[in-house]
Amino acid sequence: MRLPIVHNPAYDANFSPNHRFPMSKYRLLADAIMAEGLAGPGDFHVPAPAPKAWVKLAHDPAYVDQVYAFTVPREIEKAIGFDVTERTAIRAQCATAGTVMAARIALEHGIACNTAGGSHHAGRMHGAGFCTFNDVGVAAHLLLADGEISSALVLDLDVHQGDGTADIFAGDNRVFTASVHAERNYPHVKQTSDYDLGLPDGMEDFAYLKTLALVLEELREKVSPDIVFYNAGVDVHAEDRLGRLALTDRGIEQRERMVFTHFRQRGIPVCGVIGGGYSRDVEAIALRHVILYRVASEFVF
Repeated sequence: MRLPIVHNPAYDANFSPNHRFPMSKYRLLADAIMAEGLAGPGDFHVPAPAPKAWVKLAHDPAYVDQVYAFTVPREIEKAIGFDVTERTAIRAQCATAGTVMAARIALEHGIACNTAGGSHHAGRMHGAGFCTFNDVGVAAHLLLADGEISSALVLDLDVHQGDGTADIFAGDNRVFTASVHAERNYPHVKQTSDYDLGLPDGMEDFAYLKTLALVLEELREKVSPDIVFYNAGVDVHAEDRLGRLALTDRGIEQRERMVFTHFRQRGIPVCGVIGGGYSRDVEAIALRHVILYRVASEFVF
């Protein structure tokens, strides 16, 4: 069996190459996955746009209605970082449904990955930081509401704190939120996750991986979830233009293997989402993201 991978061409909303958000990375990531032989053109699981009812489980209903109607107030669009048009709204709906689909496949097969997702700056009231909907927030709420799980862990290793996810699950003891991020990076005002670890600028592979090993053991004592949502942001890379850490490709590969080994040895399903990665060299970003799928494929049985 191949690694189950969820992808929809609508993930790429066709931004200008000059936009700060490297939108074409989603198309290039799918191409890179196929080029490595990890999937063929007909192998991707393709999600339909998420229904409003799903999204309203995690977000303010008025905001959700605004996104679906393309009437998001200008000040919120500024916080998001781009206009909410039909194209970007459909993209957000599909990416959200993609994480739901990947999570359900992971519950059945032990592991699955979306080629988008990890939109962790979107909080309960509205989007922010290039994130329209919090796909993991929606997916966890939906699986809980449907009785498919009774608990979840969100392990967020993007270079930025998962502030929106922390906001959505504040006070909800069914979902444990853990964020390991660069302390001095966006957002400058942090939320309180169930577990937060802010790292110093410039941390390299060895120190990062040693720290992560300790974090995983600490989390073992705190939570035994029915599923892990893993945000595998590659903006921890030394060459990322919005990151403050200094990992290499090899360090990211070792990070992914450490995470998957830890949870799959415990028999816990893992749903991988890609999180952030920022560079004017979008092909380089796509190749960093493909590491997730290459390593995840080692854990398909």
